[in-house]
Amino acid sequence: MRKSGITVKLFAVTALFFMAFYAMIMIFQLLFFDRFYQHHKTKEAAKHIHQLAEGYENNTWSEAELTKQTLHYMRETKSPLTIVDAEGFQLVQDPFNIMLETEEGQIVEVSLSLLVTDYGKQLRALHIDTGDTLTVQGEADATVPTVIYPSTITKNASSVGEDLVDNKVTIKGKVKSISLPKAGMWNRGLGLLYDALLEWFPLEEKQIKQLSKGKSLQIDWVESWTGKHNLILIEPVKKDGEMQFMFSVTSLQEIKDTNEALRVFYVYIGIAGLILILLLSLFYSRLVSRPLIKLNEMAKKMVHLDFSSAKPIKQKDELGSLSNNMLVMAKNLDVALTDLKQANGKLKQDMEQREQMEKEQREFFEHASHELKTPLSIVKSFAEGLQDGVSPDKQDHYIEVIIEESDKMEVLIKDMLDLAKLENGAIKLRKTSFLLSEMIEDLADKLYCIAKEKNVVIEIMPKNEQPMLADYEWMERVMRNLLMNAVRHSEANSAITIAIELDQEHGESVCMIENKGAHIPEEQLGKIWNRFYRTESSRSRMTGGTGLGLAIVQQILDLHAFRYGAENLSDGVRFYVRFK
Repeated sequence: MRKSGITVKLFAVTALFFMAFYAMIMIFQLLFFDRFYQHHKTKEAAKHIHQLAEGYENNTWSEAELTKQTLHYMRETKSPLTIVDAEGFQLVQDPFNIMLETEEGQIVEVSLSLLVTDYGKQLRALHIDTGDTLTVQGEADATVPTVIYPSTITKNASSVGEDLVDNKVTIKGKVKSISLPKAGMWNRGLGLLYDALLEWFPLEEKQIKQLSKGKSLQIDWVESWTGKHNLILIEPVKKDGEMQFMFSVTSLQEIKDTNEALRVFYVYIGIAGLILILLLSLFYSRLVSRPLIKLNEMAKKMVHLDFSSAKPIKQKDELGSLSNNMLVMAKNLDVALTDLKQANGKLKQDMEQREQMEKEQREFFEHASHELKTPLSIVKSFAEGLQDGVSPDKQDHYIEVIIEESDKMEVLIKDMLDLAKLENGAIKLRKTSFLLSEMIEDLADKLYCIAKEKNVVIEIMPKNEQPMLADYEWMERVMRNLLMNAVRHSEANSAITIAIELDQEHGESVCMIENKGAHIPEEQLGKIWNRFYRTESSRSRMTGGTGLGLAIVQQILDLHAFRYGAENLSDGVRFYVRFK
């Protein structure tokens, strides 16, 4: 079963986390926000009314200053406020009023709190300003006759309010000052304030007793007409030796209505939120997992020592830094591994060469001992014959054999010493320019007697010959060995052909020595240059030579950097040397 990838895991964990967080927010919003908001609003309103009460009690405020502080409270708490006595009668000027000056010079206060509750927008549309002439109809305050509670206000031909039959007072005058609620404060529950005053005043004896002790009242009031929830705050104030009460009504119904609407709204927003959470989780999981997957692929290739495809992640963060560090590490490992492979290859090559050298040394000693064993045995046996006293007529023959075998051993030892010098690089070439054909002619003259024994003719055929630049003595050794080898393995009554010509195609000269005779097996053509190597067991030391001739030829030609080789012809064998 395939394990889940990191993208799926990150997506699942992120989605679950966000959904749990989102569900927690929705649960708290639906179950606890109503009570939290009510508690918070009660606390804030109680704090503000307490601060206002302290200021009012400890300072001597004018009517204007008190009105200013009352309006400030109403703006902060969005709740109406007034100051009353134990019976519920207002003790302060209405914060919303018009001061009129009649024709007789009397100043009359027109209270607007009740009127603006029902006709706030229409009243504001009259655009009443200082100096305007107004006609006010209404009812005068029972205790303060200069205070009018209007039912209608008329400016020019426009009127606001309801013309009641029982209007007792009609006043006409010019506006001295006007105080209206600011935009957004027309429906702040001014009417609700007066409804609450009518219902809760006069206060009960128990409530008056609690307020007398300086304790404020917080009352949860459900309006009987609408069933809306409100908070009533009553703060006791002792002013000029009399007990007064700051009375404020704060509506709690709006949060209840809002919370009910939110319950339905959250069904839709929950679906949209769930889709958004899934999309964000998918984006986040891919954003995080994509570089991790690339790093994992890079690491997998590095496990298999593949550093060729390592590419950095183009991000300016910890993952990008990790990618760059892995890339540097991959390059360093690649270089180190390449160096190690080269070192191992060289070490392996050196070990193989050493093993080959040791093998060649063993074979050399084996062959050398074998080659020396036969002449030594012959010398020993003939020397013992002389010691035992052979007949006088055989003594000369015995001595001749001993001398002959000693010469052969001397040649063999000389060849071994020369070969050792050549292999160790102890020979320094003294190159001169000469014609190879002339050297071969001198060698052919020296080998005339040996070739005549087999009735073999040596033919030299130079063609466009160029001078050779080489060490004359060592090249003479090469040609003598090749000629001797050709004479030994030529058929009787045959000819050895030596061609020296210019190969214009390759820009070099070539010397070819051909003899008629038995072929060299194809699989042994590369082995004839080995020391003491013989192609056939029948080709024993009786055919002449030490078995080191071609090995010496190989070392001399390699030292000159000449190309050489041997190949079979249709009726014989050809050796060739290419030189510039």
